[in-house]
Amino acid sequence: MRAPALDTLPKLLARNAAEHGADVAMREKQFGIWRSFTWAEVQARTEAMALGLRSLGIEEGDVVGLIGDNRPDWVMGEIAAHAVGARSLGLYRDALDEEVAYLLAHAGARLVLAEDEEQVDKLLNIFAEVPTLQHVIYADPRGMRKHDDPRLMSLEALLERGRAAAEPGLYEALVAGTDGENVAILCTTSGTTARPKLAMLTAGALIRHCRAYLKADPKGPMDEYVSVLPLPWIMEQIYVLGWGLIARMKVNFVEEPETMMADFREIGPSFVLFAPRIWEQLAAEVRARVMDASPLKRRMFDLGLKLAAGGPSPLADLLLFRALRDRLGFSNLTSAATGGAALGPETFRFFQAMGVPMRQLYGQTELLGAYTLHRAGQVDFDTVGMGFDESIEIRIDGPDANGVGEIVTRHPNMFSGYLGAETPADMRDGWMHTGDAGYFDKAGQLVVIDRIKDIAETAGGDRFSPQYIENKLKFSPFVAEAVVLGAGQAHLAAMICIRFPIVSKWAERSRIAFTTYSDLAARPQVLDLLRAEVAKVNERLPPAQRLRAFILLYKELDADDGELTRTRKVRRGVIAEKYGDIIDAIYAGAATIPVDTTIAFQDGTTQRIRTTLPVIRPEMAEA
Repeated sequence: MRAPALDTLPKLLARNAAEHGADVAMREKQFGIWRSFTWAEVQARTEAMALGLRSLGIEEGDVVGLIGDNRPDWVMGEIAAHAVGARSLGLYRDALDEEVAYLLAHAGARLVLAEDEEQVDKLLNIFAEVPTLQHVIYADPRGMRKHDDPRLMSLEALLERGRAAAEPGLYEALVAGTDGENVAILCTTSGTTARPKLAMLTAGALIRHCRAYLKADPKGPMDEYVSVLPLPWIMEQIYVLGWGLIARMKVNFVEEPETMMADFREIGPSFVLFAPRIWEQLAAEVRARVMDASPLKRRMFDLGLKLAAGGPSPLADLLLFRALRDRLGFSNLTSAATGGAALGPETFRFFQAMGVPMRQLYGQTELLGAYTLHRAGQVDFDTVGMGFDESIEIRIDGPDANGVGEIVTRHPNMFSGYLGAETPADMRDGWMHTGDAGYFDKAGQLVVIDRIKDIAETAGGDRFSPQYIENKLKFSPFVAEAVVLGAGQAHLAAMICIRFPIVSKWAERSRIAFTTYSDLAARPQVLDLLRAEVAKVNERLPPAQRLRAFILLYKELDADDGELTRTRKVRRGVIAEKYGDIIDAIYAGAATIPVDTTIAFQDGTTQRIRTTLPVIRPEMAEA
């Protein structure tokens, strides 16, 4: 008799519980102690959740939202929703009320699994805007006694309902009835230009795509993974749910975002995916520590980087990098990846020199996340590798004389369209038009340059990629974010956000008094510090791409202000509109720009900022 197809997440979980029930599936750190969950325990809790959802009337086609930190109960809740035929919708924990209301209303969500009081308060504020929402289940009861709303229920109460509703064979029948070709996951797109769309993903497509990925980067039950990227993001869905259930890779959940790196070091995972901003932050912190070290240690660090510049160096590893990897929690890594946005080649080269087995991947939510990856021994930081296997088809449309055109892709496991929308305009004849510019190098590896709409041209006709220059700037430990300007202008300029923790530490060591971020960014010594960093970048750029002016922005760019997406990509349209007066003043030749504005914080408070932004013009300093 042929075994049933393992084409849904509940079926995979049932298989793992039946065949490997005593093995550890997940761990979560609580009150400083790691708590393990076996496959049998995950199965039993998921069953109780699923039957609890069913007792509340959740059925096939309904939408169940999930919001909060990465937790085992999120994973089990998502699988439980699929077991009763519902669709899951992950929401970013830091999403504002307006964003949450829009997504839940658009999806027609009937129930939300929320982590704690913070998220429950957010949902109570928007009930009137989401008429379909009937139930909110909260996991953490702290602070909930003050609420007396019949729509609220604790997770423990839901589990009790589920256990009470259990009948012999009922859950097994529900799982057996799940169909891998039905839409199971609604995944938000990045929304760089507008509100995010909801990509419809089937469980079968997710599982098949994960199997193809695992052939390119094999994983198994002995591998460890620490879940630190937001679970609503497609790549965290791939690793935690896809790889976790297919390869039985152990998934670990940190206690709090603030303890992430300490908890990460305790596990010492064998695989990690970090977004570029985290790799950039780690590189900046390492370089900041080196600046604080003794002259001897600084010379050893520089020597180690030089020794490893041409490839792995046993001497550099012995002197420096082995201990550094151990301090970062990278000692057991067999593969490491970056994705979600482009990582600057300097940062990539830095970690490669350190002995971190870095690979770059590339993809989109609509194509089930990543579909290209560097192969072992073929890592080139200028490229994103090649397709997982022969089923991944990639072509370049409308190439110019240098072979640069739009990246267009298709494979058998793509999304099923956007919720509530007709055939997407960027889907034509089964091909996804990514909107990214790129080309194939001589080795057949894909090179991604930037978004086509973001590749700009100066008034003199010189083309440039803002992202490429921004990544070079962000390799500096003092630069947190940068936005390069210059489309249709005579020259390039930039708005730069300082990396406050490191610049403030530098200022304290240099005996520079300051009060706030805005105050520190306006200090003459900080301006001189960043002038030197920009000069270093300019030296490595062609003359037409050098920055001729920059300002240090009075605040950090923030996703809550719409300036960044939830995956930390710059929303250039928002930046151009919001800071239009500043940009105009830079190009009008102003020496200083007065600012009088108000910043709104997530807790509802505001702060008025009155300052003057000096415009630094490096070419004038060089003269």
